Amino acid sequence: MKQASKGVPLGGLKILLENTAGMGTAIGSRLEEIGEILAGLKGLPVGACLDTAHLFAAGYDIKSEAGLASTIGQIDGALGLENVPVFHANDSKVELGGRVDRHAHIGKGKIGAAAFARILQHPRLASSGPEGLAGRAFVAETPIDDPGDDRRNVAMLWELAGLKEQAPEAEKGFSMLTAALKRKLSSRRAPRAQSPHRKRKSLRGKSKKSSTRKKARSTAKKARRRG
Repeated sequence: MKQASKGVPLGGLKILLENTAGMGTAIGSRLEEIGEILAGLKGLPVGACLDTAHLFAAGYDIKSEAGLASTIGQIDGALGLENVPVFHANDSKVELGGRVDRHAHIGKGKIGAAAFARILQHPRLASSGPEGLAGRAFVAETPIDDPGDDRRNVAMLWELAGLKEQAPEAEKGFSMLTAALKRKLSSRRAPRAQSPHRKRKSLRGKSKKSSTRKKARSTAKKARRRG
């Protein structure tokens, strides 16, 4: 990170290091590891971005009330809550400690809606004082399995934060669903059947190859007889 940022005019930019789920040999799944890395980056404007799905997969019980309180204490001890201006809010498809990074829709995964309500409404994780951090953001990185999933997940976060009435109105027709993802979803819903015309071509191709091989074998036999 030091090398990559050399000579780059950062201005007011802050570099945030995200925790991992603990897959394979990846580092950064333990809060202490993130803390050590940040400590080694003195002189750079750095902080942490914590992903809820990654925390859960790495073994931090943010689902239960007691587990959340314990995790917040560990975050504060290893990083300092004031150094965590962003949370990636994602439910998890894997169980606690599963060490696999698989995001789920808010409230539909193993963390669940009740836990997200506790997280989003916790005074120490708030985006304002007296206990929270001004400007702290919760950003959804949830899957888009169907058009509108992005809007539904964001709306669910506002609702679970107890701010449903204050939620900005979703822009009509807006979706983060890209053209490529739209094509992927369409092909998944209606797998293209191979046309009879293509099948016939394929059979003709096979039959031509087969007859060519037969001719080759026949020619080889004749040549051996002559020899």
